[in-house]
Amino acid sequence: MSEEQNNNNQNYQHEQHNQGYQNQQGQPVSSDIAVVSDMLPDILTVLPVDTRPFFPGITVPMTFTGPKFIEAIKNVANSNQPFLGLVLVKEPDQQDFMNSEMYEVGTVVKIHKIVPVQEDSLQVLVQGLQRFSYVKSVRKDPVLQWQVEYYSDPDEKPSEELKAYTLSIVSSVKELLKKNPVFQEQIKMVLNQISIEKPGMLMDLITAMLTADGEKLQDILATYDLYKRAEKLLVLLKEEIERSQIQEEIQKQINEKVSKQQREFFLREQLKVIKRELGIEKDDKESEIQKFKDRMKNLKLSQEASEVINSEIEKMQTLEPSSSEFQVTRAYLNTLTELPWGIYSQDRLDIQEARRILDRDHYGLKDVKNRILEFISTVIKKGKHTGTILCLVGPPGVGKTSVGRSIADSMNRKFFRFSVGGMRDEAEIKGHRRTYIGAMPGKVIQSLKRTGTSNPVIMLDEIDKMGVSFQGDPASALLEVLDPEQNKDFLDHYLDVRYDLSNILFITTANQLDTVPQPLLDRMEVIKLPGYILQEKVQIAKKYLIPRQIKEHGLKKSEVNISDEALRRMIDEYAREAGVRSLEKNIAKVMRQVTLRQSETGQKRFSITKNNLEKYLGNPVFTTEKLYTKKMPGVSLGLAWTSMGGTTMYVEASAVKSKQSGFKQTGQLGKVMEESSEIAYSYVRSLLCELNGNEDGLAKYFKDNFIHLHVPAGATPKDGPSAGITMALALYSLATNKPVRQDLAMTGELTLTGKVLPIGGIREKTIAARRVGVYNLIFPKDNQKDFEELPDYLKKGIKPHFVDYFDDVLDVAYNHK
Repeated sequence: MSEEQNNNNQNYQHEQHNQGYQNQQGQPVSSDIAVVSDMLPDILTVLPVDTRPFFPGITVPMTFTGPKFIEAIKNVANSNQPFLGLVLVKEPDQQDFMNSEMYEVGTVVKIHKIVPVQEDSLQVLVQGLQRFSYVKSVRKDPVLQWQVEYYSDPDEKPSEELKAYTLSIVSSVKELLKKNPVFQEQIKMVLNQISIEKPGMLMDLITAMLTADGEKLQDILATYDLYKRAEKLLVLLKEEIERSQIQEEIQKQINEKVSKQQREFFLREQLKVIKRELGIEKDDKESEIQKFKDRMKNLKLSQEASEVINSEIEKMQTLEPSSSEFQVTRAYLNTLTELPWGIYSQDRLDIQEARRILDRDHYGLKDVKNRILEFISTVIKKGKHTGTILCLVGPPGVGKTSVGRSIADSMNRKFFRFSVGGMRDEAEIKGHRRTYIGAMPGKVIQSLKRTGTSNPVIMLDEIDKMGVSFQGDPASALLEVLDPEQNKDFLDHYLDVRYDLSNILFITTANQLDTVPQPLLDRMEVIKLPGYILQEKVQIAKKYLIPRQIKEHGLKKSEVNISDEALRRMIDEYAREAGVRSLEKNIAKVMRQVTLRQSETGQKRFSITKNNLEKYLGNPVFTTEKLYTKKMPGVSLGLAWTSMGGTTMYVEASAVKSKQSGFKQTGQLGKVMEESSEIAYSYVRSLLCELNGNEDGLAKYFKDNFIHLHVPAGATPKDGPSAGITMALALYSLATNKPVRQDLAMTGELTLTGKVLPIGGIREKTIAARRVGVYNLIFPKDNQKDFEELPDYLKKGIKPHFVDYFDDVLDVAYNHK
């Protein structure tokens, strides 16, 4: 349906508007062209048309597409009476256009000529003769045929009233021509050649030229009475005139706006020429060049930079402002002259003020602050930056970024931070070459442009999360940036001019050092920020987090009070991570609950205690890390380090009677940890053979049983060698059926000879043990110095046991040494 419908309607509308009233010789056509002897049949083949009806007195070529249309037209053309009925569709049938619901009044047309257009299309020259109305349906398939009744306009001379109507129509048409001259020539021809003595024909031809809706046009076609037809046509002409007036007003407004803009443009151009002639103003190119020269006067440029800028200015003078090369050169000069060449901020040379700022912004972190103050004192003593690169390492939320900002404040330097986490393109560090569209300098040069000084504090966040791709290795590109021996002559690809970065204090942050490339790590001084213990978190919350959240939520200090007991419970059961980020989120949640309840109940003051904390935060997220309340053979408690801080970790071992011995591990263990478990299994088995003989007693235990070792929290990946003695003790406990004391936790790497090797993360593991209330800890002997360096408040109440061999572990576990 849609193909036939669209082809018919589009061709019909277009051709009717352009040549609807002309014959093949270009002259107006009327129903008088029909031969008198032509007899119109009572039974008429009917074809549907869409959008607008066909009017009598019009000759147009129409295109019909589709097998049903072609068959119907050919049958009629080959008959003695080549007449068709064209009727406007009322409700189109989406499946079969020929079956659409149609109006009851249409126009009978005579087929004059048929020209094949395509395989399934015909172009037919038809002449509209007169109106007809539906009487009854005679046939529906394969073609639609109606019995019809014809109507022709009266031939008698029109009355004076009808002439007056006709003259009004002609007057309206002339007025319409003034507004819309699209069909001016054609309508003039109609008015000149068709007399008002034939009002019906004149009205039909004019109606066919209008752009009104098909429904309104059909109403005129179905109006037989000439007086009523004239009234309806006058209404349509009035609407057409009003529509043309609106279009004319819109077009006038657009033309006025465009003319105004063009006038202003020409005036501005004339004003520019006049000002240039009088020496009052320079053109855009000259003003840009002067701007760059003025900037150069305030900069202490290197010789290389000065030569490059002058060379680019000379090139810019020869270029047209409209050329692309001019825009590239201007952007390059803009970047070069906006950099702070030779501009430095004055360092604060007051160590006491630096200590005050660090103490103001951070609670605790005594070791970290001392390391930072040592660095600042060296800068004060020497009078310049020593080239040291600081690397702050610690779990999320311990304050690495804020420490970097405090360092900048204490030294009175500008601070700029950008993250290199996930960075895969070395051009982000060293810039893009200017041959690329949209090229720009690297992040380091951009930071200097933003801060406006050549000695800011620049923080490279998440340096342990850089990636590598086909676009390059940004970690390798950082080697030149962070190396004190190289960065004094840093060459950015975009600038292509050496810039001195040696006065910049670079600070990097990382959660762990395992993924940081060793050459990059060698250039940095590592400062570790361990997690906070419960007492430190309470003080941080009271001094920093609670006041900040009260302010951010528009509350007053007197409106909300959180007790120390509530804070301790919040830290232990809702925010147990090493940092304080989750703790601040929970405090913010409490504040939101307070503001909500104030709005709903009108209550002014709220007190959050240990007992009502769940009403604000819901059920606790964490329960105790202790899984066992009674002693069990084959279970031991270890200490582990993660990027989130320290944690406790149980190791479980069980045995199944089997004809064949065997050993398997579960708990999503990494390769290193699996190897540690194999070492523990082999060592304990050899130890029991050595103590009990090769064939008797415990020596046969591993031979007669299949051993299964499991580390709980199976969804969490685990790796590392520090659980060696923990797994060995669990296997020993299982084989000997001796439970391990519950107040004991341990960490240490085990070798096949029973030697206990040192591990890392002593501070974090000690904090984890304190959190679960375990105070008897086993550490490798070589880690004794690390434990002794811990602050006294962390060591308080802890009873450390330093072991050299696994025999020492057994003495502590069973002999309570």
